[in-house]
Amino acid sequence: MFDLAWSEIALIGVVALVVIGPKDLPEAIRGIARGIAKLRRMASEFQGQADELVREANLDEVRQSINEIRRFNVRDELTRAVDKDGSIRKTFTEDPLKPSYTPPPAPTPAPAAESFGPPAPEPPRPAAPAFIPPGAVPTAAAPPAPPAFVPPADPAPAQPPQQS
Repeated sequence: MFDLAWSEIALIGVVALVVIGPKDLPEAIRGIARGIAKLRRMASEFQGQADELVREANLDEVRQSINEIRRFNVRDELTRAVDKDGSIRKTFTEDPLKPSYTPPPAPTPAPAAESFGPPAPEPPRPAAPAFIPPGAVPTAAAPPAPPAFVPPADPAPAQPPQQS
């Protein structure tokens, strides 16, 4: 429990022998042993009372619910709720610019119980991916940048006031 080596125990014994003295050392060791025994009795009594309380309250159900809460993984639950078929994860893990890329299958619409009028046409699929990284787009010659500062136009010179 305390993980004391023999050398540490010997050092404690030598210090106790010097501090307490050889005459009173056996009585001090008996007192320490009585104190430890008393602490052990009190700990076992407390443990027995705690076990009795658990049995009386039938806290097995509470323990099970606490264990379920400890095992609950929010990340997995959110992944299951948001990305049931794994298409979102596949979109982020595969590179859409590689020729071997296959887009995820389109979700199948639920059949309508009763529809009024003709069915709505399906929107066309985009030919290119929705996002192209800036490094993959060829850059064209950019037009020259406008000057950073343009001085204001010089207003007509002000006429000095005439004195009469």
